[in-house]
Amino acid sequence: MATLYFHIPFCKRICSYCDFYRVGAVQLLPDVVGQMHRELRERATYLKERRLTSIYFGGGTPSLLAPDDIEALISRARELFDCSAVEEITIEANPDDLTDDYVARLAMTSVNRVSLGIQSFDDEALRLMNRRHSAEEAEEAVRRLQRAGVCNISIDIIFGIAGFGGESLDATLRRALALGVGHISAYHLTIEPRTRLGIMCQKGEYQPIDEELSEREYLAVHNALTAAGYEHYEVSNYALPSCRAKHNSAYWRGVEYLGIGAGAHSFSMDNRTWCISTAKQYAEGDFRYEEEHLGRREHIDEYVMTALRCSEGISLDAVAERFGCEQAERMVAAAQSWIEAGVVLSEGRRLRLPPERFLLSDAVIESLFV
Repeated sequence: MATLYFHIPFCKRICSYCDFYRVGAVQLLPDVVGQMHRELRERATYLKERRLTSIYFGGGTPSLLAPDDIEALISRARELFDCSAVEEITIEANPDDLTDDYVARLAMTSVNRVSLGIQSFDDEALRLMNRRHSAEEAEEAVRRLQRAGVCNISIDIIFGIAGFGGESLDATLRRALALGVGHISAYHLTIEPRTRLGIMCQKGEYQPIDEELSEREYLAVHNALTAAGYEHYEVSNYALPSCRAKHNSAYWRGVEYLGIGAGAHSFSMDNRTWCISTAKQYAEGDFRYEEEHLGRREHIDEYVMTALRCSEGISLDAVAERFGCEQAERMVAAAQSWIEAGVVLSEGRRLRLPPERFLLSDAVIESLFV
């Protein structure tokens, strides 16, 4: 099994926290889409497994794509791959792109899941993040999708925003839950140096919250969503029954994937490749890549990293089968101090973090690396 990712690196407005590769030159989009068809044809053989289980349009802002262009890329994928097992085709979207006309046309495509970047239901917080929608517009975008029959919806929210915890965060959670969506991704705000917020920090114009408040807000999110019936199945992801994100879950299981577009990453067997072309170079058909060979150590560490971010944790039987019994024994020994501290649970042949302790996952993961 494998998955397919289309990267749309264009944004009409750059969010103050965003450190992903993105460009504002949306006039390049038509040429980029044309080149994506070409790259998809040329790179199709990268995947050893030609049967896809999911397709994902990410960005950037994929909802800048016309629905006809989205469907054309999906159709091209069907020509090149076995898509008989594809259950989920997702597009990320910004609320203000989802007009009545756009949603009506999107509902006629093969897309069956929408991931909506809402981030907050506090308009002041949205202004700080330089988002281009209001809280009211975000709510209406969800309702518009639901009325059109697009009911497999995920929404993103961000917590850990200085000045917008407490009642502001509680209100965001209440309004998110009232929408009745099946999936919610909740991310802690990260300040990267070259972003607008990073520059504000350097100038003393913004002060990130401390670790104690981070933990309180994380638990507030965890408690509110799990009490409402959502399973906290990955560090930043919550789902109602049967609503886990299939595409992202495949990443965490180490399934191979092909990424198409400027800045997109691909993974197959012992190879990881990423396109380093700028959007302008890509639009001109100049595809340039860098790659990394993954050895045994990299595969072990990657398994640890992805497994401990998920509620199921590490399967010691899987480790023994893939990497040898000595690696399973090594991981148990390395986790012992965390087990004694109650951070890691040892349950039969499995090591896992309880979701309420996911904030410590990075430290635990690092200690279990080879």
